[in-house]
Amino acid sequence: MSTNQKEDLDSDYREAGFGRALAFGKRPALLIVDFVRAYIEPGSPLYANCAPAFESAKRVLAAARAARIPIIFTGVEYAPGGIDGGVFYRKVGALKVFDKGSRLGEYCDGLVPQAGELLLLKQYASAFFGTSLAATLTAQSIDTVIIAGVSTSGCVRATALDACQFGFVPFVVRDACGDRDPRPHEASLFDLQAKYAEVVGEAEILGHLGAI
Repeated sequence: MSTNQKEDLDSDYREAGFGRALAFGKRPALLIVDFVRAYIEPGSPLYANCAPAFESAKRVLAAARAARIPIIFTGVEYAPGGIDGGVFYRKVGALKVFDKGSRLGEYCDGLVPQAGELLLLKQYASAFFGTSLAATLTAQSIDTVIIAGVSTSGCVRATALDACQFGFVPFVVRDACGDRDPRPHEASLFDLQAKYAEVVGEAEILGHLGAI
């Protein structure tokens, strides 16, 4: 897409009323979505070539810990053969890497849950679908969910959409999200900013966390 085409697209959405700003709330939580070996290690069918996003997510996590806000990690795990994975598991053959016991489902050094941080296992794209996440956030009076993770076009997008639909303001950290290809990555971030979330850079989210 040329610069002029992008400007035309941005202008078209803006003039139609999309992309209005959402305010960062008073009770944020950090959600690290599926940053596990399957997306980081070359040779994995889900490898996303997203080392810069991984490093950014580590910095955001460190700031969230310093701010002492709630931190939730998500992972994916299936019963052998994906019996609990339904249509999603049948559609995406690569999900077999998350069968219980697979090392590709493990967290990587630097992004590992610590004591007091919640680990939430899921079977579908959204961290909210079929899990206790919405109830957990509501019980802690959370109003804003900071989202980092992989993949942007899959589980990050689905999670941000559901956060919006459950009434939590999603702040998606552009630098701390990754995908296997820049095209779905950028398209998903554009769509999220236009309709469902605030898509921000690492520096902005570190500023919010530093002010807590």
